[in-house]
Amino acid sequence: MDTTQNRIPEDLKSIHLIAVCGTAMGALACMLKELGYSVTGSDSSVYPPMSTYLNDRGIRISNGFDGDHLSHRPDLVVVGNAVTKDNPEAVRLRELNLNYCSLPQALNRFAARGKKSVVVTGTHGKTTTSALLSWILTRAGLDPSFMVGGILNNFQSNYRLGKGDYMVFEGDEYDTAFFDKGPKFLHFTPFVAILTSVEFDHADIFRDLDHVKEAFGRFTTAVPAAGTLIAKDGDRNIADLIPTCLCRVERYGSGPDGFWRAGKVEVDLPWTRFTVYKKGVRFGEFRTRMMGRHNLSNILSAIGAAHRLDIPPSTIGMALETFEGVKRRQEIRGVRKGVTVIDDFAHHPTAVRETLQAVKPYFPAGRLIAVFEPRTNTSMRNLFQEIYPDSFDAADLICIRKPPLLSKIPAGERFSSERLVSDLIKGGKTAHFFEETDGIVWFLARSARPGDAILVMSNGGFDNIHEKLLESL
Repeated sequence: MDTTQNRIPEDLKSIHLIAVCGTAMGALACMLKELGYSVTGSDSSVYPPMSTYLNDRGIRISNGFDGDHLSHRPDLVVVGNAVTKDNPEAVRLRELNLNYCSLPQALNRFAARGKKSVVVTGTHGKTTTSALLSWILTRAGLDPSFMVGGILNNFQSNYRLGKGDYMVFEGDEYDTAFFDKGPKFLHFTPFVAILTSVEFDHADIFRDLDHVKEAFGRFTTAVPAAGTLIAKDGDRNIADLIPTCLCRVERYGSGPDGFWRAGKVEVDLPWTRFTVYKKGVRFGEFRTRMMGRHNLSNILSAIGAAHRLDIPPSTIGMALETFEGVKRRQEIRGVRKGVTVIDDFAHHPTAVRETLQAVKPYFPAGRLIAVFEPRTNTSMRNLFQEIYPDSFDAADLICIRKPPLLSKIPAGERFSSERLVSDLIKGGKTAHFFEETDGIVWFLARSARPGDAILVMSNGGFDNIHEKLLESL
């Protein structure tokens, strides 16, 4: 495709978004509408809640992709990263010689222009961390803009157009568009950046761990000399990237030499109380309702970034206490007959392990039941077949579903849920394999007991299993 029109003109009125129903693209559409542009969109799967959400905001959505959707010749077309060059609307772009751009290009032009960017990256934790940091800046009266990959419960939204000096981005390492295969986060120039972790993921995009590290390395070296990188301590992959950084680097973690370090931690349900040290000197005492050591790590990085933005410890503390979390991150969906149903986005082995360990202490009266759906392009491959069994150590009962989209993966590369269950049983765990979601619902409706917590882990809707469980219980 000719890329000469990959630009954003200064004078424009109408904007069309291809693949508008994704979380980020839908948020961008709403931002553009709020800024006064005439916005249209199209997608292959137009259904509630996103379709209703957009229609309620006056954004006209077309079902399916068709070149005729561009017949009104919009001044700009934003192309989602799931759109291929052979998409009928992408083809029509070339025929009409329309101006087009990617999602991050649009965010830079319309939302972040004239602002200082705060970018949160990493294999794990970036949604929660960017959401928390956005809330800290809000409580500090800095009126930030933000774009996050999940719905913040404090705002009931994943985006905000503020009038302040800062824009918080969740920096995604996934590719940008069919005409730009580089990671999305390379489009942002951070004033402050956070790097939470570097592990292999997104097997449909990255060849191996070295390929992942190369992408993150391009990001860390691009942080300007006047900027600051807040980077996780104790991560060997991150340690390999630090020497090439041009900017100031502050490490955070539990190690004794970290710039930011968590000291004494006490769990006093529903609170976790902890002390934070800066360069070995007590910085403050804080408390949070967020669960687990991985969230404590996320909090440390947000504290480091907030301090760099001159936010005092007292304000950070108030924000932590009033932060209501992110949907699909340890989100309690309901309680029926003493059984708690929790939804979480975990799918990578590390995320599964950390999430289970985080939730376990909060339900001491019953069992922790893990329900897992391998659904991502990585988890449906056998790359982590040998690693997943150790991720479920904290669970008392485990239900594993067959991957629902396994036909997308070459036969020799497919993950086996049956083998995972077999390995778990060999390791002394109580585990069950299920072909379909309804089988899990039927089983748990009859076996869950008062005091139990059912933790459902998937990056998808999982056939609305949460509501089905609550109804069946």
